[in-house]
Amino acid sequence: MELSGLEIWLPGTGTKEGNTFCTWYRRITSMRDYKQIREQLTGGMIPAVPVPRSADGTIHVEAHENYAKYMAAQRIHGVALWVHTGRGLQLTRPEREYVLRCWRANLGPEQAIVAGSGSLIDPAWKAEERVKRWYASSHEMAADAMNGGADALLVFPPVIFRDLPPAERDEAIVAYHQSLADQGYPLILFYLYEEAGGVNYTLKVLERLMELSQVIGIKVATLDSVMTMQDISSLMRIHFPDKLLFTGEDRMFGYSLMRGAESALVGLGAAFPNIQADLIQAYRDRRYDQFMDLSARIDGFAEAAFVAPMDKYILRMLWCLVLAGVIPEEAAGELAGYEISQEEIDILREAITSNQLY
Repeated sequence: MELSGLEIWLPGTGTKEGNTFCTWYRRITSMRDYKQIREQLTGGMIPAVPVPRSADGTIHVEAHENYAKYMAAQRIHGVALWVHTGRGLQLTRPEREYVLRCWRANLGPEQAIVAGSGSLIDPAWKAEERVKRWYASSHEMAADAMNGGADALLVFPPVIFRDLPPAERDEAIVAYHQSLADQGYPLILFYLYEEAGGVNYTLKVLERLMELSQVIGIKVATLDSVMTMQDISSLMRIHFPDKLLFTGEDRMFGYSLMRGAESALVGLGAAFPNIQADLIQAYRDRRYDQFMDLSARIDGFAEAAFVAPMDKYILRMLWCLVLAGVIPEEAAGELAGYEISQEEIDILREAITSNQLY
């Protein structure tokens, strides 16, 4: 069963033309209850989830539904949709609507949804209209997420401003986040290394963003910059202890918890999140022997799944789901067009087995 060119409309208030989708899921109160959402996400595993696709690029609906059911039964505090692992900025609007509806229907009421928010830069946009249209596209995605039942937004770095002079860039970054905060959305900042499509926010910019009351925390994904991760974690510990630090460090998972991360929002958890949930809890409970054991096993898996080309990790995680029996082989396709060899599959299988993932 596949999704191709499907228009999705769920009944709600108003007319089809006057509402985008999923109006029955609109939850104005929870949108603005930042403390409750922060507590819901604290101390937990929030896997960033991929979207299973057939060879022709369409969403494999049956596999996607099975995947959502599988993950809902795991020890997770929620999931992150429309983010990098799910190629969120490349999804069509009907695809985004379907993905969000599916997960909202399958997750329990105590499990949160964090949705990615941002926009690609359309090369067809005229130069003089580019920023305005990018803003509109980004805000459309944010509104769709919150109207569709998301609990918080993970704000993609605004790469459209990356090449501006430093002072101008910093002001533009702050103004963009302020524009989302003005809508009342609970926001999670996203520090992402540039090679993956991020922007190197200065600590001063992060301070200004953290001062926004709508910001509940930050996800940090530096990949291999220990110094940057340390600097941000120190900033959070000293100046913003009431905000959440989410680790996005697939290759520094255990260490990032030691540096103050209270929750995890990572693609590494897209197939076997329970061992990572147990790692988080072991550290919180000061069960350090168990923490060291689990951390070493998770690192062993990450060293097989998160290797160059790093962007291929999404395909690798889909194949981990195949190996786990969650989705069929024909659903392990994704938009980037990577191919996986039998040798790579065998490496993943060995990493899953030898590190006793669950």
